[in-house]
Amino acid sequence: QVQLVESGGGLVQAGGSLRLSCAASGRTFSTYTVGWFRQAPGKEREFVAGVSWSGDNTYYADSEKGRFTISRDNAKNTVYLQVNSLKPEDTAVYYCAAHLSPVQIIRVGVNEYDYWGQGTQVTVSS
Repeated sequence: QVQLVESGGGLVQAGGSLRLSCAASGRTFSTYTVGWFRQAPGKEREFVAGVSWSGDNTYYADSEKGRFTISRDNAKNTVYLQVNSLKPEDTAVYYCAAHLSPVQIIRVGVNEYDYWGQGTQVTVSS
């Protein structure tokens, strides 16, 4: 069982940056792949970025490449999402999610993740 808690969201002007954190409980967190998703009002939840259990593999949605960076610190049971050059269309609730994976595969489907945090709101003003 893994419990996830996101933090770091807030209100930021376009062009600004935020670092989102996903803190996990559970001694085996280092065996879980973690993904960040976001959901804007009236839209479906979408994959943003993912990191393998070791941190060696990362994968990004095409639209986020170059602006978002995902990383993890297994010693701290935390995964980070650095978001730069924010745009108003990045406004959404950002969720982290985890699924157990002994291999370096990053899944992008919402239904492929077993554990979810409560989300953190990111609002980008123009």
